[in-house]
Amino acid sequence: MAEKSKILIIGGAGYIGNFMVEASTKLGHPTFVLVRERTISDPEKSKLIESFKGSGVTILYGDIYDHESLLRAIKQVDIVISTLGTQQLADQVRIIEAIKEAGNVKRFLPSEFGMDADRIHAVEPAASIFRIKAKIRRAIEAEGIPYTYISSNAFAGHFLPNLMQENATVPPRDKVVILGDGNPKGIFVQEDDIATYTIKAAEDPRTLNKILYIRPPSNVLSFNEVVSLWERKIGKTLEKSYVPEEQLLNIIQGLQ
Repeated sequence: MAEKSKILIIGGAGYIGNFMVEASTKLGHPTFVLVRERTISDPEKSKLIESFKGSGVTILYGDIYDHESLLRAIKQVDIVISTLGTQQLADQVRIIEAIKEAGNVKRFLPSEFGMDADRIHAVEPAASIFRIKAKIRRAIEAEGIPYTYISSNAFAGHFLPNLMQENATVPPRDKVVILGDGNPKGIFVQEDDIATYTIKAAEDPRTLNKILYIRPPSNVLSFNEVVSLWERKIGKTLEKSYVPEEQLLNIIQGLQ
């Protein structure tokens, strides 16, 4: 049996990173997580890191802003997966530089885990985020680093528990606000499934220098269909109010 690739996850203590670490260990990969030393001072993060250790994860203390620690971490692995958040997306150029210098990485998966950055048509502020992701793609390609981009669409565990209702922590049982006419389709994928397929794709020769689209047919739903499924579950029809597209765009612009 072929030896499993060693995987480094950068941002493993973050939202989607946590799922990546779990999937990597479950699939039998020697798993490494780059952790900033100050992270352990956060009680919740410290507890998470201890759980990583209990699962056999190797914790490497370092920072993407400390080139030497980043380089040392990268030299120990075969695959690098970035799950950095929005504020650090542009700083992934530091990871690219270290991977190029290390010269041993078989695959790099930058932090994407949403829509395809080269094909999405978004308004601000989301448009700027996709431009950064596309810029990181071009930097990876320019350096000739082997890559896989993951287009996993919407996190089901983030968007669906409250049916995307503002300031709500549970799904509505009386009234629901629907953006637009509710008919455009979205793709909702469970986070642990996203992580599992990401780890599997990371060393699959079929995904080398390609984009992996995660879109299970049964998970392609309009918001109206999502609401209908919820109504069927609770046995009740919700009162619906719609926010027209023009009004929604004005709201978005007002929040910028």
